[in-house]
Amino acid sequence: MSRETRRAARRTERTAVHLLQHPFRTLRNPWRPLEILAPEQIEAIHHASLHILENIGLDFMDDEALSLWQAAGADVNHTTQRVRIDRGLLMETIAHAPTQFTWAARNPAHNVVLGGNHLTFGPPGGMVYVTDIERGRRQGTMADYEDLVRLCQMCPVLHYATWEQVTPQDVPVNVRHLHRLMAGLTLSDKVVMESAHGRIIPEDALAMMRLVFGGELPADPVIGDVINVNSPLRYDERMLGGLISYARAGQVTFITPFILAGAMSPVTMAAALAQQNAEALAGVALTQLVRRGAPVVYGGFTTNVDMRSGAPAFGTPEGAWAISAGAQLARYYHLPYRASGSLTNAQSADAQSAYETMWNLWPVVMSHANLIMHAAGWLEGGLTVSLEKFVIDVENLAMFAHFLEGFAVNEDTLALGSIAAVGPGGHHFGTDHTQAHYATAFYQSSVANRQNYDSWAQAGREDAPQRAHKLWKTMLAQYEPPPLDPALRESLTEFVAKRTQELEGIALYE
Repeated sequence: MSRETRRAARRTERTAVHLLQHPFRTLRNPWRPLEILAPEQIEAIHHASLHILENIGLDFMDDEALSLWQAAGADVNHTTQRVRIDRGLLMETIAHAPTQFTWAARNPAHNVVLGGNHLTFGPPGGMVYVTDIERGRRQGTMADYEDLVRLCQMCPVLHYATWEQVTPQDVPVNVRHLHRLMAGLTLSDKVVMESAHGRIIPEDALAMMRLVFGGELPADPVIGDVINVNSPLRYDERMLGGLISYARAGQVTFITPFILAGAMSPVTMAAALAQQNAEALAGVALTQLVRRGAPVVYGGFTTNVDMRSGAPAFGTPEGAWAISAGAQLARYYHLPYRASGSLTNAQSADAQSAYETMWNLWPVVMSHANLIMHAAGWLEGGLTVSLEKFVIDVENLAMFAHFLEGFAVNEDTLALGSIAAVGPGGHHFGTDHTQAHYATAFYQSSVANRQNYDSWAQAGREDAPQRAHKLWKTMLAQYEPPPLDPALRESLTEFVAKRTQELEGIALYE
């Protein structure tokens, strides 16, 4: 059997996996965004945030960042590294950030748009462990990372495939970024994310992206990453190095405070949101001091702490409040908004993981978040990525994509002629109208089982994680790498080898 024949056979097989049949597209939410706060409440949080910035200030633990703030006219204490920002300076500066922008992929068909009512879904990131029901929970390896990139590439509802879905702990810390990005650029052609940690890692990533795009970066950004605030009220040297490096090159940063109400902020959600807003706006403003017009995303990762254990609590009503209010605040400043999707404290792909995830996904989607990270596979408060939960979550994302399409109301869909022809007491299984529409009328699930009990029991009593287990294995068996110029592959391989040698013995952030 020839290679092309085998590929054609695999493409035919894919019809059995409905998750792979959706077209890739940037989703749009056609309805008004969910808004849980009144305009006067948003104004109150806004003014509280300005008070924090002007009177309390934030620590910026990087000399270049302090110099940028001082040159802009902020009140800077170089000894304590504290910066206080006048509200006029802040508002004037953040006004230069773009309201919407295109993020370019290696394959232009996979470009995405961030801003407005566009929604994009991304993979989990920063996990230490990976788990599946066959091999159990284990430390992540490069092979695990590569499989997760393959799965992300295959799922049309995921807009990004290259992030740190799991830490490849069999690769030395100081060169992990090189091998992650190499895998991402060869196993996927979707939009790329890579660590914004310090200055060396982003510069390596930018050098690799220049190879991909022919020596010069295009006008649209091609790479980005999260900038986490070390809440409360502190940006550390590692994050500031990444922020400055990516912003200076015109690349994407998602400025994201991580606030647990009751631990990193006062216990009330109003105070937590005011602090989140102050921290995020300070980072957004700094990107514009580095490079006016640099693409930047307002991020939120605020929830409550569990007062019994002290652990972060995910999938809570309070977290849903923070998601929706964060989206309102981002719109208030005309900024794209980053949130997170599949967050849960559950230890397995069980009922708790499902309901906590949905307590994140519904407010994220209906509040018009633009960049939805951790949208599939998250377990254990972010310690573990589950291959079964990844598939279950992707199924939910695909259902959201279908839901956002809405349904048509017209002469054909109202089907009055069919209703009249069947009349009282009949059925519509065999009508011309049903025959014409049945194949596309409803969402077809890949994971759900809708058999009756006896049929389900006779078929082996598989639950959702067991069905998802089979699905991800089927998907990996069907994976085909996207086309890649052999000369580009060689250039990337040479760069990684050269930098691996140069970085030997040098400690980098991770």
